[in-house]
Amino acid sequence: MLSLPEFALSDEERRALLEFARRSVQAAVTRASDPVVPLAPIFDRKCGVFVTLHVRGKLRGCIGVIEAHESLRASVAHCAEGAALHDPRFSPLRIEELPALEIEISLLSPPAPIRSEEIEIGRHGLIVAKDRHRGLLLPQVAVEHSLDRDTFLAETCRKAGLPRDAWKSGSLQILGFTCEVFSDQTGSGAPL
Repeated sequence: MLSLPEFALSDEERRALLEFARRSVQAAVTRASDPVVPLAPIFDRKCGVFVTLHVRGKLRGCIGVIEAHESLRASVAHCAEGAALHDPRFSPLRIEELPALEIEISLLSPPAPIRSEEIEIGRHGLIVAKDRHRGLLLPQVAVEHSLDRDTFLAETCRKAGLPRDAWKSGSLQILGFTCEVFSDQTGSGAPL
């Protein structure tokens, strides 16, 4: 059974992480100096994290790290800048988009093997891997796009550059994870 990340966040910690991500995006887009990092202990913790950016309800970037090699201080800063400027699916965020910017942060539990029949839509995110192919979809993607389990697996395979039915073969590694997701649009958010 997959579990949530090892720590539960307070509303204050969620707000601090969101504010730091926002300041990191603003610094990257305006080419200003790096933002000052709050001293809250949460910034010293390590876990996988994704920063997702929306402007007027439309996706504008999403970058993350699966494995926690750095503190949230470093990971959130890198992911926020990457989502704003380096997501290859989008042009870099522009200064005039900053006032309409919505930020979502997903803190990931460690990935663990999962069988296809164990996947719960809205609870589990997926990673599929085979050879050098690897694809990841966050749990909220399945909910936002009304995907059933088979379609969620197929879309994760497609993202990895594999055939959509590759998940049916025994040679594909399927990992699941859970997230604590929160945004500045919905307030503190709730774990997924």
